[in-house]
Amino acid sequence: MTATNIAIDQLPIIDMSRLDHGEAGEIAIAADLDAIFSSIGFCYFRNIGVPQSLTDGLFAASRAFHAQPEAAKRALAMNSTHRGYMAPNTSVIVTSSVADVKRPNFSESLMLMHEIAPSDPRYDTEVHGPNQWPDLPGFRDAVTAYEAAIRAFGLRLLRPMARALGLAPDWFAPYFADATTFLRLLHYPPQPPDSPDDAFGSAPHTDYGFLTILCQDTAGGLEVRRADGTWLKAPPVPGTWVVNVADMLSRWTNGRWQSTPHRVKNLSGGDRFSCPYFFDMSMDSTVTCVPTCTSATNPPRHEPVRYGDYLMERLDKNYSYRKTRA
Repeated sequence: MTATNIAIDQLPIIDMSRLDHGEAGEIAIAADLDAIFSSIGFCYFRNIGVPQSLTDGLFAASRAFHAQPEAAKRALAMNSTHRGYMAPNTSVIVTSSVADVKRPNFSESLMLMHEIAPSDPRYDTEVHGPNQWPDLPGFRDAVTAYEAAIRAFGLRLLRPMARALGLAPDWFAPYFADATTFLRLLHYPPQPPDSPDDAFGSAPHTDYGFLTILCQDTAGGLEVRRADGTWLKAPPVPGTWVVNVADMLSRWTNGRWQSTPHRVKNLSGGDRFSCPYFFDMSMDSTVTCVPTCTSATNPPRHEPVRYGDYLMERLDKNYSYRKTRA
């Protein structure tokens, strides 16, 4: 069954193994991507080239980190380049365009980003800086191996995405030569069944950048907002990753592709772990409406923007550590 045949009561699934058929497979995936990203903005992907052993290793590393004493986690508190531990109730999505968010997110996480050498002139500026690695056996190796595999998937996806927009297949490639990436190891403690309606593990929001590639455990709790305002459950499907359009990609396509609001409530009765990977363009990329998404009757809706400037504004507004930094 192709993605376009799946009803609106569940997210579509795209099989990346069709790329084994060369250009024809790439064109078929492109067609599905345009249909999905122009409507719900979310889908599942399977056969993305990430072995199960790497996913298992990543979740084991995340659980080991979050099982540590609070003091050990807080010793890796977020640094000035947005890397490290975020304790529960320290992020409020004040830039949400879909909800008046008052309560902080009921979750904790470790943020790890693209590696950059201290000799690089960008080092210790914006989000270019040192990762903070916990002293746990095998942790760094597990995270690094998974990150390399998921990054490779993101890069492979650029070609069918460009085709879907009527662009040359390599159109996006230069913007990702120095990709900005975030791998967030999230832990959602169980929420009481009688928790307030506006209490969330992750409040309704859209993501900042280009694409989000999410691996989740079996607890469930992710929901995606349909165009009519109702919420669609996005439960874990074995062997798949959830992929969604983020704000910068929607802006790049002049709204042709939708950055869809989503939220998380962990009412499973147990802990929930998820590992979103935010795959974004280089900080110096200028996001200007792509030429195939504008016309005389459909002018660009946004001014060009440097991605790094856009990102830093949102980090400054949404994270408490940014307000207290020196």
